[in-house]
Amino acid sequence: MELNQHNFIAEIKQKVRAAQYEALKVVNTQLINLYWEIGKSIAEKQSENWGKAIVPNLSKELRKEFPGIGGFSVGNLWIMAQLYTEYQPIEFLVPLVREISWSKHISILKKCKNNHERQFYILSTKKFGWTKSVLINQIENKTFEKYLLNQTNFNSTLPEDIQNQAYLAVKDEYTFDFLNLIDEHSESELEQALVKNIRNFLSELGQNFTFVGNQYKVEISDNEYFIDLLLYHRQLRSLIAIELKIGEFLPEYKGKMEFYLSVLNDTVKLPHENEAIGIIICKSKDRTIVEYSLKTGSLPIGVATYNTTETLPKQYQNLLPSTQEISQKLNLYFNLKENGY
Repeated sequence: MELNQHNFIAEIKQKVRAAQYEALKVVNTQLINLYWEIGKSIAEKQSENWGKAIVPNLSKELRKEFPGIGGFSVGNLWIMAQLYTEYQPIEFLVPLVREISWSKHISILKKCKNNHERQFYILSTKKFGWTKSVLINQIENKTFEKYLLNQTNFNSTLPEDIQNQAYLAVKDEYTFDFLNLIDEHSESELEQALVKNIRNFLSELGQNFTFVGNQYKVEISDNEYFIDLLLYHRQLRSLIAIELKIGEFLPEYKGKMEFYLSVLNDTVKLPHENEAIGIIICKSKDRTIVEYSLKTGSLPIGVATYNTTETLPKQYQNLLPSTQEISQKLNLYFNLKENGY
């Protein structure tokens, strides 16, 4: 009887939460609709040479007329106008305006200038439920650029239902500026520095990573082998094996990682977990060599590089694919047709 009551109460609580969420979505849609219309009106008056004075006057009158409603500051009104002016001409952005909260729109509007980049962060925020702080962290970590450039074989080795999350879990470039390592360092020194700074390391990797161990031992036929770092990704429900290399990527690194992944899948992975994923992090890589290396194989592997400075390498912008290629990759990533966009 007590268990039945507990289940009944839990069920009602879940219904209340679902109703609250739906109500919040309706409120957010109404608010964004209002802000969109206000922005449109301001933009239209600006095009008629009304001058900038109309916005302070409008702000004053709205706050006086609706004292209990926030959001009518001069700065916020200008952002409404900016959102309308910059999004309205872009066909693929307009349907997304009502998908996230206003505060998240402000973050994207201020920090992102590329329209595909804005599309990426709006849809990612909706799809993965990012909070504002997570969204800002993703933008500052250049997740958009790193997603477009990352080199993995996930499309052919992972189930469709976790491919997208896996793509986000592996970056093309990691920044370990918190290590204070000298330019010349060994793989052991790099590993030990990452372990000593494990909180910063996991933060740089992204969400949902937990640390399992370093020099993680696996045994096969009375032989011992050691994986540099072993992590676990909670959302993917996968073990993440990381190999650290202080030089350029070599094709043979892929074979060694496949060996580790096979052993982890057979001897460590639990029945409810997905296959282990490997990340080879090198100081540098030839993208063509990586591409050919990953063409064959049935186990999921990504190849990334690392640097010890805060600055994103300038070649990133030169490496970005064409606008058409970006659009195709984003369409594939977000399954736009399936989601009705």
